[in-house]
Amino acid sequence: MTYPKAPWTLQGYALQTCQLLDAKKVRPFIPPQFELVCVLPGKTVGGIYVSHYGTGSVLEYSELIVIAGLVSYSGQIGGWVSHIYVDNADSVAGGRNIWGLPKELAEFTWEKQNFANTEYKNRLLVRQQERTLCQFSYNPPNFELQVPLSANAFSTKSDSILLFKSHFESHMSLIATQLQVPTESPFASLGLDHPWLTLCWNQLRLVVGSPEAVGLREPVVSQL
Repeated sequence: MTYPKAPWTLQGYALQTCQLLDAKKVRPFIPPQFELVCVLPGKTVGGIYVSHYGTGSVLEYSELIVIAGLVSYSGQIGGWVSHIYVDNADSVAGGRNIWGLPKELAEFTWEKQNFANTEYKNRLLVRQQERTLCQFSYNPPNFELQVPLSANAFSTKSDSILLFKSHFESHMSLIATQLQVPTESPFASLGLDHPWLTLCWNQLRLVVGSPEAVGLREPVVSQL
């Protein structure tokens, strides 16, 4: 498998949910080296990011990223990616070898049409073999605002704690959506299926930067 070196430039569109998550539920998904950032007592911020990167991208693929919460390490704050799925084997290899992200393969079905017995026009189904990871039902945006943004994320690779920055420009909008995360999904226990808002990113241009080692992982001491 071959994959491009960092940074990666990706172009396409995406959906992103945002919501408060129970700190006790997400803590098991986050390594102990990180401090969980709570914006309210017992609550952190997380969500799901799904995207399709097409023409103009270093690789063309769809992606599902689960942000289990905001974390802090060495004075920096960023999101913790607990689960990540793509439909391109080269993206799996690049994500694991460059950024230390736990990428896995999955199937993405994007449908844009009117569905009977529903108020939503579009749908995305993400599956891994016979298991459904999540399903989005959503409507296209009515109004868009062009914005530049940046975000930090943490990962771990071998003995290192990594920090990497993402910069993107896009037409952003709020959209109506319904998210379903069945109990069979590996991230169902995070409680992500009731987002308080969903953003749509159209004409997205995303640059994922090279990771920077900001610390060392503490060795796990077995309790005998």
